[in-house]
Amino acid sequence: MKTIVCIVGARPNFMKVAPIMRQFALCDGISVRLAHTGQHYDESLSGQFFRDLEIRAPEINLNVGSGSHAVQTGRIMAGLDEILDPDGVDAVLVVGDVNSTLAGALVAAKKCIPVIHVESGLRSFDRTMPEEINRILTDRISDVLFVTEQTGVDNLLAEGIAAERIRLVGNVMIDSLFHALPRAIPASRTLSKSGLDPEAREISRDKYALLTLHRPSNVDDPQVLGPLLEAVVEIADEMPVIFPAHPRTRAAIDAANFTELATHPRLAVMDPLAYFEMVGLLKDAALVLTDSGGLQEESAALGIPCLTLRENTERPITVAAGTNTIVGNSPDALRAAFLRYRETDTAETTIPDLWDGRAAERIVAEIVNWI
Repeated sequence: MKTIVCIVGARPNFMKVAPIMRQFALCDGISVRLAHTGQHYDESLSGQFFRDLEIRAPEINLNVGSGSHAVQTGRIMAGLDEILDPDGVDAVLVVGDVNSTLAGALVAAKKCIPVIHVESGLRSFDRTMPEEINRILTDRISDVLFVTEQTGVDNLLAEGIAAERIRLVGNVMIDSLFHALPRAIPASRTLSKSGLDPEAREISRDKYALLTLHRPSNVDDPQVLGPLLEAVVEIADEMPVIFPAHPRTRAAIDAANFTELATHPRLAVMDPLAYFEMVGLLKDAALVLTDSGGLQEESAALGIPCLTLRENTERPITVAAGTNTIVGNSPDALRAAFLRYRETDTAETTIPDLWDGRAAERIVAEIVNWI
């Protein structure tokens, strides 16, 4: 019996590990343990997602909570150091690019436990992003690297990663999305509790924008966040906007006392949503405004136009697919991009290769052969 420890810690990790865990459950000869670092500890960001995604309760929960990148990564490493035994663990699997990803890979590598990285090779080429550092370092010390798109393969080869360690398998985020679509909560139900006025709620059932913001480059500086939200308010004059707000974003909005968000009748700021609610809102949205990597991918898989509020993307395939436009966080650029969206006929889009809902099948088959 081979033992693999899967490490998760933040909301995007849960969506990536869920289809992998389902596939492992079909395998004989492999025992899988789930370790949750507690990097996202809020019930709305963690517990509800486990239930919606049908992930079993973790055997290990470190409950590290929040902190600076260094403090949080250090706490996770200290916790994992106590439970990762080289004599009892045959491989450690990490997903994505959060602090839990890097911490898990570092502890395993230092104990000579093989590391499997799912979602390798993505690069924004912006080292001011903490996730970029996590991605580069995790890939460097991983033994098997599963990649979502061809640019990821190209990046890894350019960095000197041996080709035999790289597998192009598709995107497990899309596996979770397709698995969730039949059970998605209808947007009309979520909108009924949104706080939009009744007229806007009726309009938004046909055409609305879904907004998310959480990147420090967008929300930590009031001089950036305020003008960006002013542009969002102007968009809401033209199209209802639904805004499930990350807790740290909500705190930044409250600190800036940006009251117009709460009073605009066509703009609904909501608490974080359960996964099925979020999928329901996404699939019926006319437009996505986001700085999230996951939403760039999910909107591409569903053919929904996306304006990405960042200066770059580590997922260029979404731009090539025709759904994603990189806008930056300038309010003027956002206004101009929204105007182009309103004036442009539906663009031709494609679904990226291997984003077919079966990436986890390919990943687990490769791991079984390898281990």
